[in-house]
Amino acid sequence: MDTKSLQLFSHLAQTLHFGRTSEAFHMSPSTLSRHIKQIENEIGHILFNRDNRSVQLTTEGERFNQYAIESLSQWRNFKRSLTTSGEQLVGEISLYCSVTASYSFLYDILSEFRGLHPKIEMKLHTGDPAPALARVMEGHEDIAIAARPNNLPSSMAFKRIAISPLVFIAPNDANAAKSLGISNQNDQKIDWNTVPMILSEEGISRSRVDQWFRQRNSRPKIYAQVSGNEAIVSMVSLGFGIGVVPKIVIDNSPLIDKVSIMDLQPELEAYDVGLFTLKKNLATPIIKAFWQQINR
Repeated sequence: MDTKSLQLFSHLAQTLHFGRTSEAFHMSPSTLSRHIKQIENEIGHILFNRDNRSVQLTTEGERFNQYAIESLSQWRNFKRSLTTSGEQLVGEISLYCSVTASYSFLYDILSEFRGLHPKIEMKLHTGDPAPALARVMEGHEDIAIAARPNNLPSSMAFKRIAISPLVFIAPNDANAAKSLGISNQNDQKIDWNTVPMILSEEGISRSRVDQWFRQRNSRPKIYAQVSGNEAIVSMVSLGFGIGVVPKIVIDNSPLIDKVSIMDLQPELEAYDVGLFTLKKNLATPIIKAFWQQINR
């Protein structure tokens, strides 16, 4: 079966960028445009509003995107279901995680699995951990590595692989720290209404930091909101402000000597890091095999 058109559409619906999608599929933007036009002609509706500056899904495009995601997911599950227990598992697993998680956990997770199931192909996508669960729930990925939210959706399965404290970090440079008003890093002498903060745009980290400030009856002075913990470490190391990241990011950062962890109370709730997948995915042999070999 030819599912390429659905794959092209689904990818473009995520990126909303013809150049990025065409590059990912090793084709020219004009070829991609012809594929999308062919889909629109077959459906009889415009699926993307596009001009020289932007690409946006139409209402019909939103509906078709959901159809594409569900169809691709069902097709993958159908192919997986054809593998019997007496055969070597064949297929692919799509996994999403942050860059930090990729080099912190993936070797240990995948080394044994690859030995047991060499014919299973791993498709790895990296990015900001904030949308990790949504990507699994929407069918873009089979599995994600991320921190467990306070309220886990009932449709989602979770398996812990690590606990990582969530910490405040400051620049190690004395002059930079002094200019930020945290020269001695004494919590009692820091004016939290004036110290510039570098925080995640969204996600668990941002929610817990916002709660921490509310408990102190303070409002953070936000210098920058960024996507990705690695970027927070970089900006803090340069002296732009105080940041908040999981400690595992610091432990694996090339800038570990450029920042310091602040000893503040109360401590932020730690990250419960693990694997996520939809519970219904565990019925497929490939996902089940992957899931069962973790922490055996």
